[in-house]
Amino acid sequence: MAALQNSMPSLHHTLFTNSFPQRGLQKLSHGAFLFCKTSVPLHVWGEHLSSPPAAASSSSQFQDSGGRRRMIAVGIIAPLVSIVDRTPIAFAAETKKGFLPVTDKKDGYTFLYPFGWQEVVIEGQDKVFKDVIEPLESVSVNMIPTSKQDIRDFGSPQEVAETLIKKVLAPPTQKTKLIQAGEHDVDGKTYYTFEFVTQAPNYTRHALTAVSIGNGKFYTLTTGANERRWDKMKERLLTVVDSFKIFNV
Repeated sequence: MAALQNSMPSLHHTLFTNSFPQRGLQKLSHGAFLFCKTSVPLHVWGEHLSSPPAAASSSSQFQDSGGRRRMIAVGIIAPLVSIVDRTPIAFAAETKKGFLPVTDKKDGYTFLYPFGWQEVVIEGQDKVFKDVIEPLESVSVNMIPTSKQDIRDFGSPQEVAETLIKKVLAPPTQKTKLIQAGEHDVDGKTYYTFEFVTQAPNYTRHALTAVSIGNGKFYTLTTGANERRWDKMKERLLTVVDSFKIFNV
């Protein structure tokens, strides 16, 4: 844990605004979302539908009949191919219904966020998306350099969670409570995830955080909502934190 304690100044600088409203620092990004429908290409290969070359026939009627049969075959097979091609894509879209993906190819991470949240720019944050009506509903990603190769080098999930919550993710004036912490592996990379509550004089925030190490960086994703909306938002926020993945760049 000493290594994590030594990282507190830089962690605090880059992560503190991760969990709390910073209205004075926010501005809507100039980028606009572009939504478009994508069509599934339908490829019907002629060689799969045509019969092998046959001996020349003196009857043009037979040739016309064969041509009509091939046209009928295309008419029957094409809808079937269309159904087969579209099914996996429709299924994939359904499993992520209500969410939009973010993939940062430069920094090597990806996650989902709820449809309708807007990207905002906050000083010191790499990515922030939030609900414009409910400002405590947000997700953000931060990174700091590290020489460690594995998140477990910083201690257990409980130790890392308690340190981050008390030193980084909440100001010292707020009461905090760690609810649970755990770890899981994805593609050989270890992630710590934890759930916690922070209490301010005028609101209580229920939050989820995922941390991991890769590409020489300590990654932190935090998402949350006002405690009064936790029951409504819980499943969506769990989807966000579970979708967080790091890849090599």
